Amino acid sequence: MSKEKLGYNSSEHGSAELGYPTAAVQEATLEAQGFRVPQTGFIGKLWKAVLYIDKFGVEVRGIERIRPEDRSARSVWDLLDAATMWLAANSTISTFSLGTLGPSVFGLGLKESCLTILFFNLLSTLPVAYFAVFGPRLGLRQMTISRFSFGYYVAWLPVALNVIACLGWSTINSIVGGQALRAVSTTHQIPEAVAIIIIALLTALFALFGYRYVHLYERYSWIPVVIIFFVSLGLSAKYMDSGPFAGSGEVEAASVLSFGAAIVGFGLGWSSLAADYTVNLPEDVPAAPVFWLTYIGLNLPCILIEALGAAEATVTRADWQAQYADQGVGGLLAASLSPAGGFGKFLLVLLALSIVGNNIPNMYSFALTFQVLGRYAQMIPRVFLVLLGSVVYVILSIVGASHFESWLDTLLVLLSYWLAIFSTVLIEEHLIFRRGKWLNYNPDDYDKPEHLPLGLAALAAAACGVLGAVLGMATQWYIGVLGKKIGDPAFGGDIGFELSCGFSAIVYPIARYIERKYESPQRLRKRIESESTVEKY
Repeated sequence: MSKEKLGYNSSEHGSAELGYPTAAVQEATLEAQGFRVPQTGFIGKLWKAVLYIDKFGVEVRGIERIRPEDRSARSVWDLLDAATMWLAANSTISTFSLGTLGPSVFGLGLKESCLTILFFNLLSTLPVAYFAVFGPRLGLRQMTISRFSFGYYVAWLPVALNVIACLGWSTINSIVGGQALRAVSTTHQIPEAVAIIIIALLTALFALFGYRYVHLYERYSWIPVVIIFFVSLGLSAKYMDSGPFAGSGEVEAASVLSFGAAIVGFGLGWSSLAADYTVNLPEDVPAAPVFWLTYIGLNLPCILIEALGAAEATVTRADWQAQYADQGVGGLLAASLSPAGGFGKFLLVLLALSIVGNNIPNMYSFALTFQVLGRYAQMIPRVFLVLLGSVVYVILSIVGASHFESWLDTLLVLLSYWLAIFSTVLIEEHLIFRRGKWLNYNPDDYDKPEHLPLGLAALAAAACGVLGAVLGMATQWYIGVLGKKIGDPAFGGDIGFELSCGFSAIVYPIARYIERKYESPQRLRKRIESESTVEKY
């Protein structure tokens, strides 16, 4: 059936006018892949609702491959979105909050904090920029691409972890945004739950409408936020305490490693989402601009705003420190903007709402990630998964509002462990077993388990990576055997990221070679057929 008959180019469909497939096209696409979209029952009712809201320009496409002829992002602005997407997503209070952990949690001075921020960000964002190139080449979302390394069923493991990560980040972001909105006034404070709901509603609005609206918001939203952070710097600079270098002993090294693990969890955290936001670019777009625009878009805000957070955490004014202790990061920002009076409070409101820019990609990718859980999950319309995720993280944010810093540190560190394993497996699969060539993928195989790896090699690498993380971790609730050997044994130094990456990097090539060597004749035949019929691009 032609796209025109299905309404792909019909002007009466809002989604078609924006370059999205209509609900009718999406339903036909699923059925062409062997899905039988229910016409009755709960799922059937959801699809009827999608057919109605389709005319408002809501993206209904899920994780299905976007074929080259269906991609609409062809302007220079669309290419620049590879930078502005991450520039906006990281120009938020959450990035600032991460920087404050250096002095406030890990006891580092400003100079040590800034150097740690610089080098760990430059390292941890490399895989994110690399994976951004996969989007236009394959036309697939990031967690769907993971099936080509982890296999159809074992991929459920990183998918489940990414679902948790998206919800966890949205929760943390909403808590700090709620703190900032609450800190606007000392007499008529908005309830934190109300502030969290406001942030969630704004996030859902853009995540619901989809890819084009996500990029449209992120293209411009970073500009006022960056200006406000510069204002905050100007007003608070004279109260900052740069101090001398604290020292070079084992305790200081342990603090640097532990703070670095948190930074890696933040920067590398986007690696499981990277291809989601370049998937609509032409497949022949040069790789270098996509890589470097993504890399620069990530590092500019991460390095500068985290450094600002570290600097403001060292302020010497006792009343500002008291407000920080009482109201968290929102209180610290309120204090730094207080010399501007009422205008400073207005700027604080805008900063609080900057959280929306970080939560939008989390919720948009949450829905796409959830669909990778299997065929039944793929039949749930994306828009309703966004709503489901929003409800869940609002509840978690309200419940966990009083445990912000401990939640943030724990989440970031745990993310650095599994994302190190995830990134290592995908990179080694591409460079070693696919020889770095896109011709060695057949993107249309993403939903064919028999054409994908078994995933046992990835599972073995993940298990060994977890072992490395357990040995090297240093968290509030557990310190590994090797982690204890760095610095003060009571606190340790976190090398879980490094060990999980190293262990999985050693195991995966060996296990993958064995997996390919002893795969069944039927699976071998399917793989050879798949590789011989792939489209050349």
